[in-house]
Amino acid sequence: MRSYDPDLTPPWKKTAPVPEVPADRDLVVEEVTTGFCGAVIRCEAGTVTLEDRFGKHRVFPLDPRGFLLEGRVVTLVRPSAGPARPTRTASGSVAVPGARARVARAGRIYVEGRHDAELVERVWGDDLRIEGVVVEYLEGVDDLPAIVAEFAPGPDARLGVLVDHLVPGSKESRIAARVTSPDVLVVGHPYIDVWEAVKPSSVGIRAWPRVPRGQDWKTGVCEALGWPPNTGAAWQHILSKVTSYKDLEPELLGRVEELIDFVTAP
Repeated sequence: MRSYDPDLTPPWKKTAPVPEVPADRDLVVEEVTTGFCGAVIRCEAGTVTLEDRFGKHRVFPLDPRGFLLEGRVVTLVRPSAGPARPTRTASGSVAVPGARARVARAGRIYVEGRHDAELVERVWGDDLRIEGVVVEYLEGVDDLPAIVAEFAPGPDARLGVLVDHLVPGSKESRIAARVTSPDVLVVGHPYIDVWEAVKPSSVGIRAWPRVPRGQDWKTGVCEALGWPPNTGAAWQHILSKVTSYKDLEPELLGRVEELIDFVTAP
C-alpha cells in the first residue's frame, strides 16, 4: 500500500497561489514592503532593478509574492532567454498585442498646438487608439469658449482640453475660467511651451534656458543652447529623445492621464 502525507493545514490558513510574471524590461510593478514603484530595467540571478519616474534605482530580491502588478500580488521571475514582446506601452500602460483600434468616440481631446499633439501621440498613442480617443490641436486658446460651444459637448461627447502655461493670473487661466460646462475638462501644465515638459536630462541638457520676456521663447531656447535657428528641426530633435513617459515631467503626465480618464468615463 502506498503511503502518503496528507496536508492537514486548515483551508483558511493556506496561502493562495499567485501568478508568476516574467520581469521583462519596462514592466511597472510595486515592491510590497517598501511601496517603491518603478519599471524593470534589469533582472539578474535573484534580483530585479526598478527605476521610478524620477530616475531613482532600487534593487530588490525576487522573493515569492514580493510585488504588486496593477494592484495584484505576483511573483516576479527571471525572463526566459530570447526577444520579449513589449509588456508596456510608452505611457506605462499594459500593452495589448494585436489589439485593433476602437471606432473613434464622439468625445475629443484638444491640445494647444501641433507640438503638443505630436508629444501626446508619441507617449499615449497606443492607449488612445485602443480607447478610440482622437486628439486634435488648436492654434492657441484665445477663442476657446467659442470652440467649445461649436463642439457642443454632452454626457456622451465629453471634451478635454490641454492648455500651456495654465497658472494663476495668466491669460490662459482667465480664458479657461470662462468654460463652465460639466462635460468639458480644461487642465494645463505650468510650462510656457510643451518643450519644457520634456525632461532636460532626456534631451542632454542641464536645464531649459530662461528666455527674456518679449523674446520668442523657442527662438531664444535655440540661441541659448547654441542650436541652429530652426525651431522645427529643434523640436524634431527633442521629440526623438522621448521614448516613454519617463522622459516627461510629472506636471504633464498627470494632466494627460486625467483628460483620457475624463473623456473615456462611462
